[in-house]
Amino acid sequence: MITIDDKEYDFKPGQTVLDAAKEAGIYIPTLCYHPCLPPQSACRICLVEVEGVRTLCASCSYPVKDGLIIKTKSERILNARKIILDLILRSHELKCVVCDKNGTCELQKIAYDLGIDRSRFGFKSKEIAIDESSHALFYDMNQCILCGRCVAACNELMVNEVIGFTGRGSDSKVSTAYNDSMIDSTCVMCGGCVAACPVNAILDKRSLAKGRSFEMEKTTVICPYCGVGCNLNLNTRDGQLIRVTTEDFGSVNHIMTCVKGKFGLDFINHPDRLTTPLIKENGKLREATWDEAYDLIATKFSELKDKHGPDALAGFSSSKCTNEENFLMQKLVRCVFGTNNVDNCARLCHASTVAGLKKAFGSGAMTNSISEVERSDVILVTGSNTTEAHPVIGSMIKRAVKYGNTKLIVVDPREIELVKFADVWLRQKNGTDVAWLNGFMNVILEEGLEAGEFIRERCTSSDELAKIVKKYTPEYVEKITGIPAEDLRKAARLYASADKAAIYYAMGITQHSTGTDNVLSVANLAMLTGNVGFEGTGVNPLRGQNNVQGACDLGALPNTLPGYSDLTNPEVRGKFEKAWGTKLPDKAGLGVVEILNNVLDGNIHGLYVLAENPAVSDPDSNHVKEALEKLDFLVVQDIFLTETAQLADVVLPGTSFAEKDGTFTNTERRIQRSYKALAPPGSARPDWQILCDVASKMGFKMSYNHPSEIMDEIASVAPIYGGIQYQRLGTVGLQWPCPDSQHPGTKYLHKNKFTHGKGIFHEVEFLPPAELPDKDYPLVLSTGRILYHFHTGTMSRHSYTLDKTVPEGYVEIHPETAVELGVEDGEYVKVSSRRGSIKTKAFVTEMVAKGSVFIPFHFAEAAANVLTNPVLDPIAKIPELKVCAVKVEKV
Repeated sequence: MITIDDKEYDFKPGQTVLDAAKEAGIYIPTLCYHPCLPPQSACRICLVEVEGVRTLCASCSYPVKDGLIIKTKSERILNARKIILDLILRSHELKCVVCDKNGTCELQKIAYDLGIDRSRFGFKSKEIAIDESSHALFYDMNQCILCGRCVAACNELMVNEVIGFTGRGSDSKVSTAYNDSMIDSTCVMCGGCVAACPVNAILDKRSLAKGRSFEMEKTTVICPYCGVGCNLNLNTRDGQLIRVTTEDFGSVNHIMTCVKGKFGLDFINHPDRLTTPLIKENGKLREATWDEAYDLIATKFSELKDKHGPDALAGFSSSKCTNEENFLMQKLVRCVFGTNNVDNCARLCHASTVAGLKKAFGSGAMTNSISEVERSDVILVTGSNTTEAHPVIGSMIKRAVKYGNTKLIVVDPREIELVKFADVWLRQKNGTDVAWLNGFMNVILEEGLEAGEFIRERCTSSDELAKIVKKYTPEYVEKITGIPAEDLRKAARLYASADKAAIYYAMGITQHSTGTDNVLSVANLAMLTGNVGFEGTGVNPLRGQNNVQGACDLGALPNTLPGYSDLTNPEVRGKFEKAWGTKLPDKAGLGVVEILNNVLDGNIHGLYVLAENPAVSDPDSNHVKEALEKLDFLVVQDIFLTETAQLADVVLPGTSFAEKDGTFTNTERRIQRSYKALAPPGSARPDWQILCDVASKMGFKMSYNHPSEIMDEIASVAPIYGGIQYQRLGTVGLQWPCPDSQHPGTKYLHKNKFTHGKGIFHEVEFLPPAELPDKDYPLVLSTGRILYHFHTGTMSRHSYTLDKTVPEGYVEIHPETAVELGVEDGEYVKVSSRRGSIKTKAFVTEMVAKGSVFIPFHFAEAAANVLTNPVLDPIAKIPELKVCAVKVEKV
C-alpha cells in the first residue's frame, strides 16, 4: 500500500510512482515520459515529493515500494515545475497560434495548466539551421526541448540508431552522426521520432500548415501494406488525408510505423485514381456508366459460360481487399461462374507455407504471435529481409537482440540489415535451403540435442527423418550451400540448446520449385527441437500483404472453401450449398499461374481480376501479357489504371482501404476492424458492393447492408471465424481459431496437441533449383521487395515520399562481378534471361554475393518478372521467383 496526496492505493510490483499515480487516476504532468519508451528522467516536470527523501524525485523512474508517502501537488513541486518550464520556454519559440501541434502539444498543455505564457528569463533562439532535406520530415531543433523521446524512439524502440545528443550544456542538441542532414543520414523515415516528439521540433513535412489536430477527423484503419497489420489513425480534413498518426491502445504496432505506413498513404489523394467505369471500344478505354459496365460484364461472362462451360471462367481475388470482399469474390466465382478457378496472390508468395504447414501441423498459418518476438531465447530468421519487408517486426527483433537476451541466427544469401545484429550469419547459395536445414538436423541428432520427450508425446516417429539427414553432415552441406561446416554446427547448437527458439521466414523460403519441401524442412527442425506449441517458439511465416492471410482464410483458393473447408467432401460442400442456395463445383480449380497457362491453351476465356496486377507480379511477364491479351473478356477492378487494367475490356473503379469499412487478418491470424475515413472519389464504389452488383446482375442475389452482415455469414460457415463479430473486435481484434462468441481467440497454435493430432515428420531430400547458371547465363538472379515500395507499385509509386526516395529500379551487383563486367555503380545495364530482357541501373554493393544479382520487382518499366522462371512447385503450384539464370551486359 502507498499513499498519494493523503489517499491510500494499491500498487503492482515493478511500477514507478508515475505508473501507480496514473492507475489511480492522478495526473502528473510529463514531457520526456512516453508509455512506449524507456524512462528518460530528463525533463523533471514529473517531480514529486517522497517522504524521507531530501530532493524531489522524478516520478517516471522512481520505483514504488510498500509504505511510500507521496505528494504530487505541493507548493514546492509547483514552484519547481514552473522554474523548469521557464527554462524550457527560454529557447522554445511560442508559435502556438500557427503551429500544427496546436491542441496536441504536451508543452502547451502544461504551460496552460501552470498559467505560464512566456519565460520570465526572456527568449533566446538556438539559431540552429532548420533541416528540410528529408522527403518526409521537418526538423527544427530550435523548438527542441531536449526531452530525449525522439532519441529513445529512434534508438531503443525502432533501433534504427540515426539520431542522438551532441554538444554539451547550452550547445546540446539532437543530431545525426557527424551532423549530417537527414537526407544524407541513415534515416529510413519510419516516423518514430515524429510520433514521440511532444512539441513541434519534428513534424510531418508534407502536412505542414494543412491543419491543426483539432481541425481533423481521426479514423482508425489497418495499414494497407505488409502483413504486420499496423493500426493507424488517418487525420482527414475536407475529404483529404492530411497526416497519419498512431496511439498506443495495445495494438500490434503500439506507436511504431514504417515509412510506408507513416508517409506512404497519400496515394489515396492521387489525381490518377479511377473514378468512373471504363469500357474498351476500338482498342481504347472510354468512360461509361455503372449500368453499361454491369450489363456488358453480365452478358459477356454469361455468353462465355454458356458456350465453353463454367470452367472457362476464372477470378483472381485480392490480398489488398478486406476479408468480406475476398469472401464475396470466391462466392461470386463459385456460385455465379460455377467454377473453383479462384485464387489470390498467396499463390505467388506463401502457397507453399499453407501446403507445407498443413501437412506437418494440420494448419497452414503462423503458429505464434508478433508480441512474442521479444520472449524468444533464440530467433532464426531465414528468407526474410525483415527490416525492409516487415519493418515493425524487424525493429522488434533488433530490440530483442540489443536490449534483451535474445540470440539471433540469420540464414540469407544477402547481407541484410539483421546480419549486423546476428550472433551467426550463414550465407547459403540461393536455392539450397533443404540442404542446410537437413544439416542442422544432422548436427542435432548426432549430438543428442533433439527433444526426445516432445517427439515421443507430440509427433510421429522421427526414425525415417534421421535416416535421410544422416548423410547431410556439415562438410557435405558445405559443398552444396557454401556454408562453412563449423558455422553450421555453431548455429545448429545455438538453436537446439535454446529453451524457446522461434523461426521467422518469408518468401526466400517459399518462392521455389521446392518451396513446400523447404517449409516441411523448417517444420521438421522445429518439431525435432520441441519448439512448437509454446510461447516464444514456433514456425512463423511473415505474410507479405496486409490481407493475404485473410484471402486464404476466406476461401480465395482453388482447392478449399472458406475456413479451409474441404471442397471435395460432399458433407462439407453440402453445408455451403445449403447456406448459399446453389450447387457447388466439386473438383479443385486452377491456381494463378495455371489459369494464365490455360488461357494460352484455349481453355480459359474470361477472367475477373480484383485489385491485383498480374502483368507485373507474375513470373515470365511477357508470357503473362500474352495470356491477358488473348482472353475473350477481361474485367479489372482496381483503384488505378494498372498495367493489367490497361489490357482490360472493362475497368471498374473500386475503393482504397480508407474508403470502406471491413476487416483484415494479419500475419499472426489477428482479425482487425478498419473504418471508413473518406468518401470514394468520383463514382467509385466499395469493392464488396460492386461484387454484389455483378452477382445480382448475373442472376444470383448477393445483398448486404453493411460488411458486418457479410462477417456474420462468414462466421456461420467458417468454423475458425465462428466467434468473429464486429462488436467483439474492439481495438485489438481477435486471433483465429475463434470458434464461438465466448472464445477469447488463440494466441499461439498447437498448445497441447497439433491441429491434426500429432505433428508429422516428412523425409525431404535436397533438390537443386530448376534453372542454374551456365556459360550463356552465368549469374543467379533473386527478386524481392525493398523498404520504400510495395508489390507492383500500384500504391507506393503513387506516393510522393516513397517514389521520390526510390524513383526507379536497379540491379544489385557484387563489386567483383561489376569489375568483371566493366560496369560502374549507377550505369545502366541490360539484364537478360531465357525469357526476356530489361534495362535497369546498376547498384554495386557487397550486399549480394559474387556471382549473384538481386532486382526488386516493384518497377513495371524494369520488371524483374520479365526474367523469372515460371516453373512451379508440384504441390503448392508456386513459381520459382527466387532463382533463375541471367546475364548482365553494359548498355
